[in-house]
Formats: sequence, C-alpha cells, structure tokens
Amino acid sequence: MASFDFSALSPDLIIDGLESAGFSVDSGLLALNSYENRVYQFHDDNLVKYVTKFYRPQRWQLAQINEEHDFSFELEEQELPIVAPLKINGQSLFEHKGYHFAVFPCRGGRIFEVDNLNQLEWMGRFIARIHAVSSQNDFIQRPDFNSDELLFQARETIKASNYVPKSLTTPFFTILDQVIEVAAKQYLPAQHMQQIRLHGDCHAGNILWRDEGPHFVDLDDCRTGPAIQDLWMMLSGDRQQQLLQLDTLLMGYEEFFTFENDQLFLIESLRTMRVVNYMAWLCKRWHDPAFPQNFPWFNTEKYWEQQILMLKEQMSALQQPPLSLNNF
Repeated sequence: MASFDFSALSPDLIIDGLESAGFSVDSGLLALNSYENRVYQFHDDNLVKYVTKFYRPQRWQLAQINEEHDFSFELEEQELPIVAPLKINGQSLFEHKGYHFAVFPCRGGRIFEVDNLNQLEWMGRFIARIHAVSSQNDFIQRPDFNSDELLFQARETIKASNYVPKSLTTPFFTILDQVIEVAAKQYLPAQHMQQIRLHGDCHAGNILWRDEGPHFVDLDDCRTGPAIQDLWMMLSGDRQQQLLQLDTLLMGYEEFFTFENDQLFLIESLRTMRVVNYMAWLCKRWHDPAFPQNFPWFNTEKYWEQQILMLKEQMSALQQPPLSLNNF
C-alpha cells in the first residue's frame, strides 16, 4: 500500500472491517468531514449510531495511535467529556486489509461559540481539568511541538513540492524564511517551560456543545507542549477582544490548574507553526483526490500571493508585544 493511500478503501472493505471487529452495520456509511483520515457514521441493527475512523496509512506509528487511545481512556476515567474509542475484547485499534481503524460512540452537539464569554470560561475550566490529568504522566511515543518539524521541515516540504509558481518563488521564500527565523527564536523559551500532554488541535471544529457543556471528539493530533497551545486557538478578533477572551479563559482555567503567564510569549510562534505546517500539509496531501475536490483554491497563483500577504501580516504579529493581562 502506498503512503497515505486510501484508494483501496471501498465501502465494502469498510463494512467488512467493521464486521470483522464485531460491529454490525445496518445502514449506509455517511461520510463525515475529515480530510486527514476517513470518518463515517453508521448504525447497527439496534439503530445505535457509531462513528468509525480509518487512519491515514503510515501517518502515525501504531504505538502512537494506541497512546492516543490510552490518553482518551485516562481522561474518560476521570469523568472528563472525551469521546473515547470503544473496546472489543480489550482492543480499541483494529486492522483489516492493511487499514487500521477505531469505532466511537456517536456524540452530537452544537458548534462552540468562540465569541460567547460564558462558553469561553467553561472551556477554560474544561481544558484545565484535562491538563490537571494530562500533567500527571508523559507521552512516550507521541511527538512534541517543535520548530524543527513544524517550521523547518514544513518549509522543505513546501519547497520540494514545486507548487509555488516560479514568478513568486523569491518573494514567497524570502518572507517565509524571515518568519520562520523569528518564530523559531521566539519559541526557544518553551524548552524551559512546563511541557504536558495536550489535545493539540483545540479549535472550534473539534469542540461540540451540549446542554451539559462541551466535549472533544478528536485527539488525533495530541502532542506534548506548553499549555497555551490548547488555549490560543480560541482567541479571535482585535487585540482588545483577544485580551478579554484570554482573561475569561484563564479565569476558568485557574480554578483547576495553574497557568504560566510567560507562555503568552509563545502564542505567535505557535500560530506561525500552525500556518506554515498547514501549507506544507496541503502540499503533502495534494495527490489525494479528496484534496483538489475540497480545497480547489489551493495550488493557484492567487493562493500563493495570499500566502505572501498572510506571512507579512504574521511577521508583523511576531514583532508585536505579547498579549499581557497586566495591561488589560
């Protein structure tokens, strides 16, 4: 099987795999939004709904996926609202025809409202409770947030793709290299800060809201890193709005876990890692038929022009004083 290849993943193969793991399938497969993996909803003959995730081949080592599952079980045992995979005979990761997959209970909910201060304070408490548990042990197999992978290696992926138009190569890589240099330097203090197990991709799309509060539906990107990584993606708007949101988040957060204020200095370097790695991710996955279909704006001259402008804005953000609640 080729790297990252889903070409052989047919509906029949998926159903056969689910049945081989002990699940009955009494419906069609409803594809859910997921580009990195393949995710489907189905129900059994008792009309119980499930979600299955078929992991992208060769993205994670099996030990890393199992560590993700163990993390979710650990949080679930502490009665945190994490949707953990189901176990059959003590096993949560299954294999069929070379594909590895997991099955989860289906849990719906509303979209998290990032501008809702009440929900933000609740999220602060929720994430702090997760961090209070996650800080008690370490990942052994999962990677960490680091500038080598998420900045420098990402840059080489973009370069090797040859997707940047020749007319834009010089301006694009000039600003990209400048941004990477500043961001990598700004991230250096992180090595002296507390590093804990994180959700890692804590944005509104991975948070669902029910009457009883929020829950996470995906730990696929869990890594080790500074706590601020699980908080900064919930900030939006101008500086004053972000300060209000940050104050609200941390008001809830510090009810359950102590936050190191020095980590606020890392926000823009972590944001830079995310935007650079996102470009590299699109370059790396562009041969997957799902990507041209769902990201038609990528790999056009206009896209790369927009990335140059975005990187210039990010350079400006990196040069601004960090958010500080002392000045709020």
